[in-house]
Amino acid sequence: MVKLVAMYKTPADIEMFEKHYFEKHMPLVEKIPGLIKSEISKLKALPGTDSEYYMMTEMYYADMDAFNAAMASPEGKASAKDLVNFAKGTVDFFLGKVK
Repeated sequence: MVKLVAMYKTPADIEMFEKHYFEKHMPLVEKIPGLIKSEISKLKALPGTDSEYYMMTEMYYADMDAFNAAMASPEGKASAKDLVNFAKGTVDFFLGKVK
C-alpha cells in the first residue's frame, strides 16, 4: 500500500480554507478511482516547538500502479487543479510506502 500525504501550511484565512477544503476539495478527492481511504488530521506543534503546518491529509492506494492511475484520471486531475483555488504555494506533498 502507498499513501499520498498532503501537508497544508497554516492558511491566512482559516475559515475560507476550511470551507473550500471540506465543501469543494474533499468531494473531488473522494471521487478519485482507486482511493481506498483518506484521513484528515488538524495538527498542533509539540510544546516548546513551532510548526508551519496546520493540517495533514493522508490518501491511501493499493500500490504505485493504482496511485499512478488515480493521479492520471480525470478526477485526480480535477483535484490537483483545484489546489490553486485555496492552497496555492501552501501545500507540500509526500509519497510513502506503508509497511
